[in-house]
Amino acid sequence: MDFHKAGRVVGLVCVATVFAGLCFGQQLKQVSPSGPAESLSPTSGPPTGSMLVSGTGFAPYAAVDIYFDITDVALALADGSGAFSNISFKTPASAPPGYHWVSAVQRSSGTGAQKQFLVRVNWFEYGFLPTGKRQNPWENVLNVNTVTGMDRAWSYTTGNFADSSPIVRDGMVYVGSDDHKVYALNATTGARVWSYATGGLVTSTPAEANGLIYVGSDDSNVYALSASTGALSWSYTTGGDVASSPAVVNGVVYVGSDDENVYGLNASTGVKLWSYMTGGFVLSSPAVVNGVVYVGSDDGNVYALNASTGALLWNYTTRGQVTSSPAVANGVVYVGSSDSNVYALNASTGAKRWNYTAGDFVESSPAVANGVVYVGSDDGKLYALNASTGALLWSFTTGGAVSSSPAVANGVVYVGSADDNLYALNAQTGAYLWSYATGDAVYSSPSVANGVVYVGSFDHKVYAFAQSTDLRQEPERPDMRTLRPNLSLKPSRPVATPAGGNND
Repeated sequence: MDFHKAGRVVGLVCVATVFAGLCFGQQLKQVSPSGPAESLSPTSGPPTGSMLVSGTGFAPYAAVDIYFDITDVALALADGSGAFSNISFKTPASAPPGYHWVSAVQRSSGTGAQKQFLVRVNWFEYGFLPTGKRQNPWENVLNVNTVTGMDRAWSYTTGNFADSSPIVRDGMVYVGSDDHKVYALNATTGARVWSYATGGLVTSTPAEANGLIYVGSDDSNVYALSASTGALSWSYTTGGDVASSPAVVNGVVYVGSDDENVYGLNASTGVKLWSYMTGGFVLSSPAVVNGVVYVGSDDGNVYALNASTGALLWNYTTRGQVTSSPAVANGVVYVGSSDSNVYALNASTGAKRWNYTAGDFVESSPAVANGVVYVGSDDGKLYALNASTGALLWSFTTGGAVSSSPAVANGVVYVGSADDNLYALNAQTGAYLWSYATGDAVYSSPSVANGVVYVGSFDHKVYAFAQSTDLRQEPERPDMRTLRPNLSLKPSRPVATPAGGNND
């Protein structure tokens, strides 16, 4: 068969049926059911995430170029049956959020197959990931230059204060409210997809894993809800209010309660695996790193617990209550205390490395990025501290207490204040870049994903902010006959699994 002629025939059929939606605009559709076929694993992920490409139906021993949009990123060699498998490459760091085309094109004929890949970043839980660092390393839309053009994209009104912090997963925003409900909102439009009524205030920030949303409520329960429908999967009753935000790692939900316990629950069933009793309310949200759970308590201690058994590994005593949630980076635990200090502790031993004294309580949870610790204080300031020494790099003064926890992405730090504002600051210098005045105090902690900043406010609203003029355009489907191979590429060796870095 003349594959060039076959390609033109397919193109004519598509043109004739485009308005019926049978070709163009259909996502994840093969070029031709009788020609080469292609598969991607995963089908979505962040910039710089790894992807595996496999193909069948090519000529025996053919050279097959793999293109991301129009850039040749890898070269596969088909086997004697015309197949190749598990060719790995990384999504370009500059690839904006949205759908992109991955083409597998036989070099000798210009024919092949195409699939769409969705570039998307998820903010899974309060700390972004279980490390608690509150840094999104993959943001490539908002930066120190573009953030100044942000405006409100949408807002959704709940029935009471929105001091829970939003999370973002697969095009949805999940957040709690003091109206006793958990909400699932469309991340693009803010439209409510579902809500679930608990028996108490939901100040806990949800966490998502394996299609379930985990969240605490002041009715003493931890809930597991279907991410797609909000249907209850299970609930577990503790002995006190659950304002702590869950962390989910390796099939276990870690969360604190006002009954003074830290819990490890089976993520699939809700069965208690273990609990550890501290000497005070556990409002702090756990961080989980390398098999260790780090969490604060109102008894003034920071605890390190064995993630499998709950056994105490060490504790460090501050001179105040520890409602701040730990962040763990490079073997160091960073956490605030109501004794007005930020502490850096050795993650293995609990030994103090340094402390920095702010002007008031430190209820805010630290964010850690690029060797800098960012943390707010009730003295109205956001501080940037050297992560190794604790030395002050800069501070920014707002008009109210900063118990909101900062988020860092692409050179910008975002934080809320009791002066009703959400701020965006230059992460390196602390220079003011942008702010938005909500209708009340912002105790919620922002999340940043896919060029959008999400946050709640005491004005009962959940907000989404994005560039007022979004110039991003999803790439058109490339004509494979016009793609030009990179002749300097060496054949790629198949790999068994992705090299890592996927946010899904």
